[in-house]
Amino acid sequence: MKAENLRSKLKLGEGQTLELKAVPSAKSIGPAVCSFLNSGGGCILVGVSDQGDVAGVPPRSDIRKLEQEIARGLTPPALVSFETQQLDGKTIWVVEVPAGKDIPYAYRDEISIRSGARSVRADIDTVRDMILRRQVEPERWERRYSDASLADALDEGEVLATARAADVTGRAAEPLTNATNPMEALVRLGMVRYGRITNGGDALFAIRPAQRHPQLRVRAVHYGGRKSGSDYRDLRSFEGPLVPVLEQTANFIAQNTPSRVRFVAGALSRRQISLYPPNAIREGLVNAFAHRDYADFKGGVTIHIHPDRLEIWNSGGFPDGITDETLKKGRLSILRNPDIAHVLYLRGLMEKLGRGTLLILEECKKAGLPIPQWSSSPHSGVTLTFFTPEVTPEVTPEVTPEVTPEVTPEVTPEVTPEVRKVIRALTNEMPRAQLQKKLGLKDADHFRTAYLAPALSAGLVEMTVPDKPQSRLQGYRLTLLGGSVRAVLGKKR
Repeated sequence: MKAENLRSKLKLGEGQTLELKAVPSAKSIGPAVCSFLNSGGGCILVGVSDQGDVAGVPPRSDIRKLEQEIARGLTPPALVSFETQQLDGKTIWVVEVPAGKDIPYAYRDEISIRSGARSVRADIDTVRDMILRRQVEPERWERRYSDASLADALDEGEVLATARAADVTGRAAEPLTNATNPMEALVRLGMVRYGRITNGGDALFAIRPAQRHPQLRVRAVHYGGRKSGSDYRDLRSFEGPLVPVLEQTANFIAQNTPSRVRFVAGALSRRQISLYPPNAIREGLVNAFAHRDYADFKGGVTIHIHPDRLEIWNSGGFPDGITDETLKKGRLSILRNPDIAHVLYLRGLMEKLGRGTLLILEECKKAGLPIPQWSSSPHSGVTLTFFTPEVTPEVTPEVTPEVTPEVTPEVTPEVTPEVRKVIRALTNEMPRAQLQKKLGLKDADHFRTAYLAPALSAGLVEMTVPDKPQSRLQGYRLTLLGGSVRAVLGKKR
């Protein structure tokens, strides 16, 4: 949460969704967390007096210790974000609490709710109403029991990886690596109850969960053209434990997305960078995996890579109260799958509740990319679209003090007249001999050294079989940057 947003909250003062705490005490903050979980979510600023004066937290205060103590006192477990921030030169803590999915929540066996600007103990009638509402609501997909056999379906390595990561992040209520076996760790995570694994545990930790839940497969396609019906260059389907599948999907995007060249200011060296910011892509993937509708057997997660855009789609529309505008403002997240999201949070993949969209916007802005777009409908799901940068013939993108983006075709040394001819002549995928013939060149060595090699070096053309440069099946095609430059050259005619 940015400093200006914190100041805006302080101006409004304590209320239904904000509580101020001068001292970082679990005894007072725990009931406030509990009350927000039971009452629609909210935020606690620690190190700020009731009057809004910013004093900061005392030196040597340990935010992770407070997080663990509150996690131990909460029943049932819930994902709550603890973050250190600077305000008016002072260190404060921001505790963000989503609307709970498993009400009633209790802190140290006491159920609290919000009453105006205060956290109060719930009376018996309120508790009874909470329990009745929970009984009539259908159980979430992630909480239902799976048909998986714990004896042979479990990927114990993934359970141990989660336990180690949770201990490193310090976000678990108690260390998971001291569990006597993977089963005990799963019980602590709430993924195993009464000796049976839940659907959420199956998706996260089973070796082949897609055998029981085919909607868990991730489909990724790299298209050669702007339309989804165009010929594709790469098509993959990923399945397995959730986090490894997420990593494989991120790698697919990285491998099928061209790089851009940036020149270091004041030097002759240049640096290859990803077309789309890796942090933004990972955040978009984490959101898709955490917030998708797992109960939709026709749904899933799909990746579409086009020359001019990247689309990350997941089934299930925005939760109630969330729109593309609230996403761009980083509003507090409403969790569709809090158990799955909690494991991603423990592993350090979900850093801040509801702030992932702000990270995506900031990373795209720093990279000089257009603003990404979110679209949603209950029937068609949610699509996050990243767009490629526009290439102009005369003007370079904005220059930062550290690096200068690659100069445009008018002034780039590599874009020689010979390279321009290659760009204009190359359509789809062409073998070397066909491209050379189309250019009307008879000397193969001259073609390679004066035309093809500079185009490859500039990142405008790529091999179709890059791992085997001498392959008899080798061909050449324009990169995303090359396609953009050709569009510019076409306009200049």
